[in-house]
Amino acid sequence: MKDELGTIIAKAIQNEEDANVFYTDLAKKVKDKDAKQALTAMAAEEKKHKEFLVSYRDGSFKQSLKMEETVDYKVAEYVDKPDIKGDLKTKDVYLIAAHRELNSHNFYKALAAKQPAGKVKDMLATMAKEELKHKEKVEYLYSNTAFTETW
Repeated sequence: MKDELGTIIAKAIQNEEDANVFYTDLAKKVKDKDAKQALTAMAAEEKKHKEFLVSYRDGSFKQSLKMEETVDYKVAEYVDKPDIKGDLKTKDVYLIAAHRELNSHNFYKALAAKQPAGKVKDMLATMAKEELKHKEKVEYLYSNTAFTETW
């Protein structure tokens, strides 16, 4: 079981590294200043997730992630993910990010569901909630970009 946990944590760390690179690279492709800033912030959050998981793996698990209530707008569940190519519109950048965060949330949620009650299950559930919080942020940005109100 300990080897299985090591594999789970290693995969989670790799996912967070991949997410950091993904958001950093995507930020380089967009022209909109606000989108660049949001993606850079997302990359930084993914780096914090990696640090959290590394500390858990290494046994120096003292920090915790702040948890807040989230609102799941479910945009990613109902709006198709656009292709990452060419000149991306700001709304598309946020929708791409929402889909990535949904996948990350589902990854941690599924792992947590397979664990017995205890620290590992709690840590994975926390990571699932953290990814849902990110999804909420980018879906909010998407909604405000894609559906601007005119007065």
